[in-house]
Amino acid sequence: MGKLDGKVALITGGARGMGAVHARTLQAEGAIVVITDVLDDEGAAVAKELGITYLHHDVTDEKQWNSVITETEKLHGPIAILINNAGVVGFTPVADTDLDEWNRVLAINLTGPFLGIKTITPSMRKVGGGVIVNISSTAGMIGYSNLSAYVSSKWGLRGLTKAAALDLAADNIRVVSVHPGGVRTPMTAGIDTPENYKRQPIKRIGEPEEIAKLVLYLVADATYSTGTEFIADGGATVGQVLNV
Repeated sequence: MGKLDGKVALITGGARGMGAVHARTLQAEGAIVVITDVLDDEGAAVAKELGITYLHHDVTDEKQWNSVITETEKLHGPIAILINNAGVVGFTPVADTDLDEWNRVLAINLTGPFLGIKTITPSMRKVGGGVIVNISSTAGMIGYSNLSAYVSSKWGLRGLTKAAALDLAADNIRVVSVHPGGVRTPMTAGIDTPENYKRQPIKRIGEPEEIAKLVLYLVADATYSTGTEFIADGGATVGQVLNV
C-alpha cells in the first residue's frame, strides 16, 4: 500500500521539470494524479507515460481553474492535494523590467497559486481537508540581482502560504511552501554549471527527485506542519564556503 492511496492530487506545471517528477513520485505512492500545463504536447506525453490525466490550464485564468477542478472531480472525485508548481523566470535588471514582464511573472507565480487555493478549497472541504504545497524558491528567502519580478513573486508566495494556512486551518487544510535552490530543470538550463555551485556547502545542483521527496514528505507525513517554509538548496542560503 502507498502513503497516498486513492487521494486525488492536482499538479500545475506538470508537463516537465519538477512538476513531472512530482507526478511520478506521488503516483508511485498511490495518488490519483492530474497534471495541468499550457505545454500540451509535453503534458500529454507525461500523462500517457504514467497513465494519468492531463488538462490544458492557464493558471492565471480563474475560469480555467474552475473548469480544471470540475473536470477533475468528474473524473476522479474531490481533490485532497494541490501542488502549485507552475512558474516562470525572467533575467532582467529592475530598471529594465517593463510592466508587461513584471505583470506576467507575478500573474503566473503568485496570482496563479492564489487562484488555485481559492478555487480548490470547496473540493478539499468535501473530503474533510487536504494539503496545498506552494513551490516557491530560495528567491523567496533572499534577494537576487536581475530577478526583481521573480524574487517579488516568490516572497509573495511565501507570504500567501502563511495567510492561507491561517484562513484554512479550520477546514483541516494544511498549506506549506517549498523553497528549492538550483535544480536541474529546463528553467535552469545554461546556469547548471559546477562553477555556479562551488561555494555552496553541497557543491552541486539539485535533482528534481530530491525536491519531489520533500514534497511527498510534506503531503504524506508532515501532519503537524502548516504555514511554514521548507528549504532544499544545498545550503546556499546558509552562506558561502570561502576556502574553495
